[in-house]
Amino acid sequence: MPVVRPMVSAATGALLIAHVQSGPGRQTMFYGCYAMFGLSLVASLIIITMIWTRLTYYGTSGSARVPTLWIVLGPLGQSITAAGLLGTSAALAVGPAVAAGMSVFAILYGVPVWGFAVLWISLATSLTVRTLRRGMPFALTWWSRTFPVGTFVTGTTQLAVHTGLPAFRIATAVAYPGLLATWILVAVRTARGSLRGNLFQPPSTTPIKAHKDAPV
Repeated sequence: MPVVRPMVSAATGALLIAHVQSGPGRQTMFYGCYAMFGLSLVASLIIITMIWTRLTYYGTSGSARVPTLWIVLGPLGQSITAAGLLGTSAALAVGPAVAAGMSVFAILYGVPVWGFAVLWISLATSLTVRTLRRGMPFALTWWSRTFPVGTFVTGTTQLAVHTGLPAFRIATAVAYPGLLATWILVAVRTARGSLRGNLFQPPSTTPIKAHKDAPV
């Protein structure tokens, strides 16, 4: 999660560029946002590679920590969001030629990464469902799904804006209700667990054993 913060700052900074006085200060802030974009992107790619390698060789923990796999979606979706917002605000800070290139970069970067994000959603969903079928209890780790799904929604929205394709608009319309459903589900389960008094206990790290009739 810490490596995503510069990417969030890059996306937020893109929204503030219009409010900075034009000149070297605005350009500095603009390029600074791109620098934070690169800082977070490279660090995230290193960590995602390590996670992928661990999943390949060792599988999941098989415990209530499985939902934390959704966190990988965070830097993917947020980077698409940042690239899109920076591509939009580029015309305010740099020349037309550079601004056009950065607007194109929002698409050339965003679409391939969006595809990998969809792959990771499929992977995280299948692993979460499998662990749920094995009896995974609700834990605070379920909150790891909310922010990443939110970044996927905002990233898809940026692609819809830059490409103008109905496909991305439809994907946004489908993903947004999924985000709301995730928030409602986790919030309700958190409230219920808080009232029962057992939610804030440390989650068990013992792998959840599969039932005899459950697939491995």
